Amino acid sequence: MAAMTDTMDVKTSLRSTEESLDQAAHALDVHTDTNFWEAIRIVGRGITYIRYFKVRFLLRALLFWLSLMSPLILPWPIKIVIDNVILGLPMGQGTVYPPYFVPFIEFLDGRDPVEIMAWIVVLAASWVILFGAFGTGAAQTWTEGFLAEGHDTATRTENEANEAASKLSGLVGLIEFRLVLRLTQAVNHLIRVQLFERINSLSMKELNDQRIGDSVYRIMYDTPSITNIFYQAVLSPVSAVWTFCVVLAVMSYSYGDAPELIWLVLLMLPLQTIAMTPFFRPMRRRAQASRAAGSVTTGNIEEGMSNVLAVQSLGGNKRERQRFGKVSNESFRRFRGQILVDILRGVSSKAAGGLLGLLAFYMITSRVIEGMLTPGDYGVLLYYFLWLGGSLTALPYVWYRIQESIPGIRRVFFIMDLPNEVMRGGIDIPQIEDAIEFKDVGYTYTDGRRALSGINLSTRIGQIVAFVGPTGAGKTTLAYLVPGYYEPTEGNVLVDGVDLSEISLASLRQQVSYVFQESQLFSDSILDNIRYGKPNATLEEVEQAARIAGADDFIKALPDGYDTRLGTVTSKISVGQKQRIAIARGLLKDSSILILDEPTSALDPETEAYLVNALHEAAKNKLVIIIAHRLSTIAHADTIVFLKQGEILEQGSHQELLADPEGAYRHYLMLQAADTTTV
Repeated sequence: MAAMTDTMDVKTSLRSTEESLDQAAHALDVHTDTNFWEAIRIVGRGITYIRYFKVRFLLRALLFWLSLMSPLILPWPIKIVIDNVILGLPMGQGTVYPPYFVPFIEFLDGRDPVEIMAWIVVLAASWVILFGAFGTGAAQTWTEGFLAEGHDTATRTENEANEAASKLSGLVGLIEFRLVLRLTQAVNHLIRVQLFERINSLSMKELNDQRIGDSVYRIMYDTPSITNIFYQAVLSPVSAVWTFCVVLAVMSYSYGDAPELIWLVLLMLPLQTIAMTPFFRPMRRRAQASRAAGSVTTGNIEEGMSNVLAVQSLGGNKRERQRFGKVSNESFRRFRGQILVDILRGVSSKAAGGLLGLLAFYMITSRVIEGMLTPGDYGVLLYYFLWLGGSLTALPYVWYRIQESIPGIRRVFFIMDLPNEVMRGGIDIPQIEDAIEFKDVGYTYTDGRRALSGINLSTRIGQIVAFVGPTGAGKTTLAYLVPGYYEPTEGNVLVDGVDLSEISLASLRQQVSYVFQESQLFSDSILDNIRYGKPNATLEEVEQAARIAGADDFIKALPDGYDTRLGTVTSKISVGQKQRIAIARGLLKDSSILILDEPTSALDPETEAYLVNALHEAAKNKLVIIIAHRLSTIAHADTIVFLKQGEILEQGSHQELLADPEGAYRHYLMLQAADTTTV
């Protein structure tokens, strides 16, 4: 009968898991959007991370702006080669060179074409060694060559978390590349750590609502969105304006008699803005949907692995494969929608830029044919037109690129803005010496379900108190109120006469040890697991706690004893052994209250009896609260609190409650005994 119930519970769990994933996938089609002003706020908040890296960001900015100086130099040697080496025109004829280049022109004046070409080669070689060939960005090419990029949002984020590029190559480009790589990794590391810390400090209520797979996705795949905002939102607009002004000044100085070309360039900004604006909002929406679908996929993996034994035992492998295939395909489909928007934006932008490029080509070519410009001037003007056009195109393009990152960083900031229980301050209480009292306490879940009603209970240090009752009676919810995992929606919980809401959580948690029903152990040594709540505990103290919990013998039998690392092939231990380690950890911590949720559910009768006797010894200076069903565990408690449907029906010792022939506790034990006899 019990085995049949367990199988039904597993099937119900799998069915509810599938329904939750289907609902999450369906939720992607619900309208979700970030308006313009919210996007501005998110970008502004992302920019504030610069304050953690002021010096490195300033160096990055200086090197970045240095790379933008290449248009001041690069076109002029090409003009000299065409006009003065190939065509043999006199040096400086018909051209007003910019002041910074005049000394080099004067140096070349009067030399024959071979000498001029030799010095141009020297200049080019020096430039290549320091800054690379024409600023093509070899460093960026290396990045793209060595970091493989997948075809969904998650697999692309590894590049974003390690993004580094330089418009320069050569020695300066290598320096900038290494600086940017380390800066990018530092930024992503910081925001990942902050998000991980925030998730760990969420209230129990928020943690229950937060799926593990979604949290993993946010930490690993949403945080790299900061990279694009961190660089693009500040550097690109400033550099675009700076480049435009510098190049425009040089172009106006040397070719002031061609103002129509400058006016043509200025048309690039409104034309490109018009071409890209229709794609801002669609990119934001598609990126949001892609990330949401990706988090559902991650959640499916996590839940599937958590239930893998149930899946195999119930023959659900094919069903799970189909379910995973469904959400995985949805993730790729959503990403394809994002790519489609990018393709359409590219077509629109290229069409706008190409139209003005054709007009510029016609105007420059006409002036060369008419003799107003030399063939060398053709290359200079066309080069400057492309730089100016690129600078103005960068302004709307930067905002477009950021749209892809806004949903990711929005998801990160959403978790960071959730209520953090550590934020709750209050008074620091001394060691609890007297009692925990519940006065007319009630608790209602956020969905409206009533968990507790009218709880009045007084417990004292030195007692063992057992919470007993059928499943769903409110036992764990009542226990969660003691360490402040939940806060009562009605009434008051008093600690030595002080309301729980007035006590700082750090002070309260320091005095409570909670051993959960599911053993929470870390992939660390058994020694470090047991002394997790008391890091400075000696080996003798750890062994004493393990002996009380009935764990010392099997731990010493392991090849490495207390130094055995859990989670390795050589340290496979049973559920009951894990539970004993968790109990030892709770016993070792210096606390006034010890709460054990089903502490004997995986223990054999001999170990259980030993533990129960040990708890009486521990209760001499602690309040021990036990949530249990076994009669052998609860019978020796000083006070038994019987709950049903969130209310206390009876409380007293085992003998007192059993003496009432009509009592709920007695009836509960009789049903339990009958069920045991049937099995």
